[in-house]
Amino acid sequence: MNKVRQPAPQLEGLVPYDPKYLPAEAYLSANENPRDVDAEVRADIARRIAAVPLNRYPDPLANRLRDLIAEANGLARENVLIGNGGDELLFDLALAWGGPGRKFLNLPPTFSVYAANARLTNTACVDVPRRDDFSIDEEAVLRRLAAGDIDFVIVTSPNNPTGERAPLPFIEQLLNATDALVMVDEAYFEFSRETVRPLLDAHENLVILRTFSKAFSLAGVRLGYILASPWVIDQFAKVRQPYSVDAVSQVVGEAVFQNRARFEPGIREIIEERGRVQEALRAIPGVRPYPSDANWILFRMEGADAAWEYLYERGVLVRDFSHAPGLEGCLRATIGTPEQNDRLLAGLRAFVAARAEERARAARASA
Repeated sequence: MNKVRQPAPQLEGLVPYDPKYLPAEAYLSANENPRDVDAEVRADIARRIAAVPLNRYPDPLANRLRDLIAEANGLARENVLIGNGGDELLFDLALAWGGPGRKFLNLPPTFSVYAANARLTNTACVDVPRRDDFSIDEEAVLRRLAAGDIDFVIVTSPNNPTGERAPLPFIEQLLNATDALVMVDEAYFEFSRETVRPLLDAHENLVILRTFSKAFSLAGVRLGYILASPWVIDQFAKVRQPYSVDAVSQVVGEAVFQNRARFEPGIREIIEERGRVQEALRAIPGVRPYPSDANWILFRMEGADAAWEYLYERGVLVRDFSHAPGLEGCLRATIGTPEQNDRLLAGLRAFVAARAEERARAARASA
């Protein structure tokens, strides 16, 4: 045969997830921690990796890491499941609670992978759009849930890419209003200083997603985890890939989690820099930054796509959402080191000044 049959119909027109990870001098596009794992923790990691038998399959459930995370959260091993990054666990959610004839409640604009996973699993995606200021339309969400046909909901807190955390009273109200599984994606909760963990004991329909990629500088090591009731964990375990978390990643995760206090100064610096950058962006004419509880700031400006090009030509890579539905004219900048942040701000000031000069020249020419 010189041809192949078409793939599954749900792939028609689906665009692969592309974070636009391009070569740059200041990477401010992917919400990574700007600082790598320090030398002492790296040495600990190296010692542990040296003891890993590479010819043997890993512990299928990463139980040592499960135990560490469970203890830190006042839970049992049975309340924790480790995944190959948060992305695997998000897909597992769609596999376990989605499918033909089932519905997912989405709150756009938010992480695009949620809707893509629904589509890949033939799950109907029901959108309840956020308000113009990107806050959740709480009444509309509760009204839609009252129909009783929603199977799972994802609430991102802080929300990516808009930045603000979901109000804790709303999450509790949501959990009380439905028997749908409610995932709260806390990938960035270390930067918001707020978690829904206190709600877990009283709500079997709550699952909390977290990651090692952001606060713990392990974007290059795919590790995520969920906290949930043992019964919910069992359902996830039914659909997860066997041996999805390799032995090397498991020991890296153990070393980092046991040394997590060493990351706290860097997290505090990111939070402080976030406030400084927010104020500086407000001072740039025509730039509107949105409030953020995460390690990035979303901002809207005229000529956002041209500003992205201008910054990239000067070595600064930010995320361009300027043509995304609901995010028109927006860019998102990760909080980097103070030097990287200064470079971003200088580039934006120069871009805005250059545009103002162009308009002034045009006005003089037409006078």
